[in-house]
Amino acid sequence: MSGFWTALTDQPTFPASTALLLTDGRVMCQASGTKKWWALKPDAFGNFVNGTWSALADSPNGPLYYASAVLRSGKVIVAGGEYEETQGQVWLNAVEIYDPVANIWTSISTPPGFTQIGDAASCLLPDGRFMLGAPNSNHIAIYDPVTNAWTAAASKTSNEETWVLLPDETVLAVDCIGHPKSDKYVIAADKWVTAGNLPVDLVKGSDIEIGPGMLLPDGRCLFVGATGATALYTPPNVANQPGTWVIGPSFPVVGGKQLVAEDAPGCLLPNGKVLLIVGPIAPNFSGPSTFYEFDPSTNTLAPVPNPPNAGGPAFVGRMLLLPTGQVLFTAGSTNAQIYTPDLAPDPAWRPQITSAPSSVHPGFTYTLKGRQINGLSQACIYGDDAMTATNYPIVRIRNNGSGHIVYCRTHDHSTMGLQTGTVVHSTQFTVPAGTETGPSQLCVIANGISSVCKLISVTTKGWKEVKWEIKENFKLEHDVFVEKRVFEDKRKDAEIDDFREIFEEPEWLKSVQVLAQRSDELEGQLRRQAFIKAEERPALGEEALEASGSEEEHRVGEVSVMPRSGQPREVHGGTEEDGRGSESGNAPRSQPNPRRAR
Repeated sequence: MSGFWTALTDQPTFPASTALLLTDGRVMCQASGTKKWWALKPDAFGNFVNGTWSALADSPNGPLYYASAVLRSGKVIVAGGEYEETQGQVWLNAVEIYDPVANIWTSISTPPGFTQIGDAASCLLPDGRFMLGAPNSNHIAIYDPVTNAWTAAASKTSNEETWVLLPDETVLAVDCIGHPKSDKYVIAADKWVTAGNLPVDLVKGSDIEIGPGMLLPDGRCLFVGATGATALYTPPNVANQPGTWVIGPSFPVVGGKQLVAEDAPGCLLPNGKVLLIVGPIAPNFSGPSTFYEFDPSTNTLAPVPNPPNAGGPAFVGRMLLLPTGQVLFTAGSTNAQIYTPDLAPDPAWRPQITSAPSSVHPGFTYTLKGRQINGLSQACIYGDDAMTATNYPIVRIRNNGSGHIVYCRTHDHSTMGLQTGTVVHSTQFTVPAGTETGPSQLCVIANGISSVCKLISVTTKGWKEVKWEIKENFKLEHDVFVEKRVFEDKRKDAEIDDFREIFEEPEWLKSVQVLAQRSDELEGQLRRQAFIKAEERPALGEEALEASGSEEEHRVGEVSVMPRSGQPREVHGGTEEDGRGSESGNAPRSQPNPRRAR
């Protein structure tokens, strides 16, 4: 079995090329080699096939074949360009950042020592920093978005290389200059070490071209060659050790010509297979393109249907994994296609929510915690440039009544690492303004694989309104002070600031219901309690001494301060002298203030 292709209902009116997945669920796509950018937004039901395009802000430059990444803030970084719209063929030395919230591009400094960036190799590191290599030198630099500064990293020639992030926090590279060697960058040590020699050459001669590399769910890494060969890497137990390589399956010869991946994209599907594109080896960079799926479980390559827009060479193609688990394929034309793969993901690959609010307000920001929320792979990788990795959490809300779907903008993820296992990580998500209210389902998506959804309530009501609804619908009898203590202890232990977040837990809900009922009862008592009238207020100081007529009544330790009338004041059926009040429930002044119990 294989998947199938579907054309977008609203086809782009521009030559769609490199596309990145924004953390709010939109696709950001460049008009090939220009300053023009567009956004594809899915329809109300989360369907990208029926999505619509809208223009984004123009970028400062119009690069073609460049390094890129979606940062942990949700912003997008674009560096270099082998061509530029106004300058033609040039190794562009420029870096800019796009802010999707403000819809603004900002130019930043280039790495010190870089005279060219061009179609540089790049990789987003687990701590959120962006590593970039200069294609025509051995300079490597790392950009820190927090400090907005570049620092030099251990040097290495990186021309045309594909950099793949591994779970042990190293970056694997097959050397294009010096092949068939491979190297690894050990992030913690800022050091390149050998990863061993490949058993087969993947780099095409003097062209020094190579195809994509891809981290697989089982921890191995697939590299696809511009020679028609593939190889599989198994990481060592100790990160700075070489690891092992084995030969993978080869692409066939068709029409007397070997099929190869020269600067071609690849995409890890939710079912664990890898979607690949290849073309004939000669003449260089020729078409048409042919699609295959690599199956890690059988170590085989199998052809799949080709989309209608695959007539050109493989290098013009771009793949992007969508939150739906489908793949958007663009090829520099006004025809964009979506691939829907067969089979479901292994349940063990699903991200898992460990903590999320049970009630959210449109326009507010919340924290979601979970396991494997960054996914098992970068998932979308090109030969060297056009990196469109999707290893970050996407949060989706589906309204139970209408079925409408919204994607919440995620940002400030606690990690960009991969295959994090049982470690709990977090992300911030902002609920879009205008999100439909009512019972809904919230899930987190990583590399097109959704978690089990969590029932939530989307509401615009404040705490008092929610409290009133609870009070009206539930009548429980418990001691408010005991329940309040239990409730406060639980809230403190869970470090929850928003009471709405704990409504889903039965025991906590019970406590909230009791508090709501009892607090209103106490408020009623307070309103019914009589206030002291002006003429009943006790005299103070010298005036009190004069009114008493005797210093005997003001001995130290006694409390018999008399009102101005010189007579004990009535307190609803009793006097201050005997301390009794009426049976109406109104307390004497020495009674603790009921508001303190809230």
